[in-house]
Amino acid sequence: MVRFIFRLIFAFIANLAAFWLANHYIDGFQIIPGLNNFFIVAGIFTFLNIFIRPVLKLILSPVIVLTLGFAVFLINAFMLYLLDKFLTNITITGMIPLVYATLIISLINLVINFSAKKIYKSTNSE
Repeated sequence: MVRFIFRLIFAFIANLAAFWLANHYIDGFQIIPGLNNFFIVAGIFTFLNIFIRPVLKLILSPVIVLTLGFAVFLINAFMLYLLDKFLTNITITGMIPLVYATLIISLINLVINFSAKKIYKSTNSE
């Protein structure tokens, strides 16, 4: 249970940082200004990534294997697209901003989650 909470907190922080970077550097990707809007978007995206994304990856696992993992990128882009469609706090105009935002968010999540695993292992081994 502690590991799940630790993972949830780090995923939220990673998504918060990734959305801030995407909002700051990508034209066509916009989150309504305000700290609470960033928290809402990051929180819902974290929920989608922890509960919905694994189900999609399981269902699409043959496609992921056939595309040598490229389908995971498409799943990430789809999750971001869903976020854009269901939330008014975020606006993504066009396919290019969606692709760039997916790249930034995926890379930030990869780095922070990798760091979180190392930190978690180091604190449990002591």
